[in-house]
Amino acid sequence: MTDPIYKTDALIAQDIDAYLETHQHKTMLRFITCGSVDDGKSTLIGRLLYDSKMIFEDQLAALEADSKRVGTQGQEIDFALLVDGLAAEREQGITIDVAYRFFATEKRKFIVADTPGHEQYTRNMVTGASTADLAVILIDARKGVLTQTRRHSYLVNLLGIKNIVLAVNKMDLVGYDQAVFDAIVADYSAFAASIGIESFTPMPISGFKGDNITAPSENTPWYTGPSLLPFLETVELDTTADQRKPFRMPVQWVNRPNLDFRGFSGLIADGVVRPGDEVRVLPSGKTSTVSRIVALGGDLEAGVAGESVTITLADEIDCSRGQVIVAAKSPLEVSDQFEASVIWMDEHEMVPGRAYWMKIGAQTVSASIGAPKYEVNVNTQEHLAAKTLDLNSIGVANITTDREIPFAPYADSRDLGGFILIDKMTNATVAAGIIHFSLRRAQNIHWQATDITREHHASMKHQKPAVVWLTGLSGSGKSTIANALEKKLARMNRHTFLLDGDNVRHGLNKDLGFTEADRVENVRRVGEVAKLMTDAGLIVVTAFISPFRSERDMVRGMMQPGEFVEVFVDTPLSVAEERDVKGLYAKARSGQLKNFTGIDSPYEAPDSPEIRIDTTSMTPDEAADIIIARLIP
Repeated sequence: MTDPIYKTDALIAQDIDAYLETHQHKTMLRFITCGSVDDGKSTLIGRLLYDSKMIFEDQLAALEADSKRVGTQGQEIDFALLVDGLAAEREQGITIDVAYRFFATEKRKFIVADTPGHEQYTRNMVTGASTADLAVILIDARKGVLTQTRRHSYLVNLLGIKNIVLAVNKMDLVGYDQAVFDAIVADYSAFAASIGIESFTPMPISGFKGDNITAPSENTPWYTGPSLLPFLETVELDTTADQRKPFRMPVQWVNRPNLDFRGFSGLIADGVVRPGDEVRVLPSGKTSTVSRIVALGGDLEAGVAGESVTITLADEIDCSRGQVIVAAKSPLEVSDQFEASVIWMDEHEMVPGRAYWMKIGAQTVSASIGAPKYEVNVNTQEHLAAKTLDLNSIGVANITTDREIPFAPYADSRDLGGFILIDKMTNATVAAGIIHFSLRRAQNIHWQATDITREHHASMKHQKPAVVWLTGLSGSGKSTIANALEKKLARMNRHTFLLDGDNVRHGLNKDLGFTEADRVENVRRVGEVAKLMTDAGLIVVTAFISPFRSERDMVRGMMQPGEFVEVFVDTPLSVAEERDVKGLYAKARSGQLKNFTGIDSPYEAPDSPEIRIDTTSMTPDEAADIIIARLIP
């Protein structure tokens, strides 16, 4: 007779199928834990994993051993060790990285992000919050509302998280005193109202002891609200909100497996699409109708928000990665200038005017940030005057992209209104931001077409336009070479104009100093002037220190392919300083001249210039001849 304790393979398979079927139809809640350092975020998540039976026996044994080794009180389990995986986190007892954990109960599935509390890791908290539906903001009952509590609350609200739990933790350390809890809730309520948080759910808990985590605690008879886990299981999520919006899908990939199929693949950000629907491709504005909606299992009758699909169109219209397919009668706005909130995440301060890569939706464009309109004081909500933003600062600024892009305000769409900024040189993510609206100037100003083209201007002068960009240290010989070059070109009847770094500061750029931001703006203005001159058919010769690669690359991007010729006047600092015809190095060495390139401000040499000139081994005329040979083969 078969022992009933043992199951056949068929019965085991049935149990697995039943388990998977049950979990497949559960809703998913993504939430974060945040707050100040040492408020107990990791401990709380560890407790949730433990109480939801998501820890295997071998993990539990290892956890108990680790807890004894690090000296937890009374040899009890240190639940934080389940989440703090980095050695540095365990050594310091803090969270550094964002830790994602999955767990499930009978009612719902969860993905929780344990985010750092230290101010220096605020950028990691933003990462965790960007996809969350709910935030658990922890407060240490002994400390009350702190600056980082306010900062994280401000970011939670800024990022559009409406479901907020205020978990007053470590109530066991204050004797479960109701007066302490009520005072903290009152303090937080006043702050929450000031930043626009309309509602939140306060709870007195102890992640370490388990009070009010899975069931009401006998230690807080005065609290009649929900326990944390039951609340997370039952909090209402509007899972169809995105589906009720107009259809929008950023194109991530043009799918062309053969000549008979051309589809556009992406994740549907908003709305519903069906075969026969009329759609519009932005920013071009071309329209067509949907022929098929293809997924992994075959054709679909409809695609809904959150699904990855491939759409085929009835017409052969131009559509590529980064463009957005939308409902034809409800198009997105298209613009190249925006107001946005910016959360600066890099240790190097923001440089107004510098070009960064901006990733929004499925597209990446070049973008520059203007000087902040203001910086936000997270404690008082005061708008502070600011010339830049440094690590973890939050401010509002205008952003300009190098071309028009389709977008939605972040309040309408996270996918099409949220963006990150990436440093072009290091590829580091330096900021996250949310778009408020398009600037009116972007809608009111349109490009005026003219009948006389740049090609006509160039043909009249019998030459190809170009920008010869001489860059190098002060005293390297840029201006001398530029002058020699222009004289030789003039003798060849070429139409030229020389833009010299010192000369333009007497007029066009007389309002600029020599800070990093001013140097960026100096180069940007000169680049725009040079571009206009190439449109007129001229050969433009420039002589600027232009110390930063990113700004030189910005100017290169303004020009037509092949028209920008970067000339690195490569002179050692010691040689340039010996020349010092203007006495600038001496002033910089004595401290009379600040932000001087090569002394207390860096010079970033070109990685791959079109021409490199060694002024220690050739004359200015010889250098000019090398450049002419490149310009006029």
